[in-house]
This record gives sequence, structure tokens and C-alpha cells, in this order.
Amino acid sequence: MVVITTNLILMGKLQAEIRQSKPFDTPEQEAALALERTTDQLRRHYDEFFKRYDLTPTQYNALRILRGAGPAGLPCSEIAQRMITRDPDITRLLSRLEQRELCSRGRDEKDRRVILSRITPAGLKLLQEIDQPIRELNKNLMKHMAEKRLRSLIRLLEQVRNACEPS
Repeated sequence: MVVITTNLILMGKLQAEIRQSKPFDTPEQEAALALERTTDQLRRHYDEFFKRYDLTPTQYNALRILRGAGPAGLPCSEIAQRMITRDPDITRLLSRLEQRELCSRGRDEKDRRVILSRITPAGLKLLQEIDQPIRELNKNLMKHMAEKRLRSLIRLLEQVRNACEPS
């Protein structure tokens, strides 16, 4: 047990978690891998949470976007741009939600070429059911961090995302 503790101190937590014996090549590599590892762990919690509602996190995201759009609805391309995680087939995602009567789709009255998606009353009801439990899940996942540290984390992650944007 002492050896493991000593190795953790010498190695770093991520290095020990993934059982990597040699140090990371650069701090940037370690940071990128730490972000991936953290994302994976968060994703597992969210996947498990949304299973209770027979949803995926991506479907939930689309429903939230449609709720925010209000009665006017949004075209697929706009939904795709607002998604937290990229989904290459928004049309299929919306079809699944439509089959469950959580959203509806129809042609725009002004431009018949555009198909708008709108959240249904059933979709709104489902989101209302999820709102408080998801707040609690988020709070529990981040409860170890004070608000000041969370704000710092948010700013740091924004800097990483900005660096990833095409020039």
C-alpha cells in the first residue's frame, strides 16, 4: 500500500488511473488526456441518469434547444449548430423524438423548403420532470468545488475551446 501511495505522489493521479508507467510527454498531453478522462466519467453519469427517462444526453439536448426556441421552432441546421456535442444525423435524432411524440416537424409557412421542429406538450412535460433531478445531479457532480473555482474552470475550458476553433 505504501508503494502505491508513493507511486501516486511521484506519478500524478491520471498517470496512476490509466496505469501508465512513464511520464506524459508534455503537460499539454496530460491536460488533454485529463479532459478526455473527465468527459468520459461525466458522460457515464449522464448516460445512466437519462436511461431512467428513456433518453440519451443528445436527445435531451435537442429537446432543451426546442424548448428554448418556443412555438416558432427551429430548422435542423440551427439545432445542429446549438448542440453541445456534435451529432452527424440530426434528422434521425429528431425522427426518434417525433416517434415518441416529444417533438413535431412541419414545413415553414413562409418558406416551404424549410422544415421546422417544435417541442410538443409531451416533450415539455418530460423536460419539466427532468429539470430538478438534473440540477441535483450537476450539483452533486460538482459539489466538491466552490463557486469561485467553478468559475475559474469555466474560463479555462472556454480558453481551450477558443483555441480549438478554426482560424
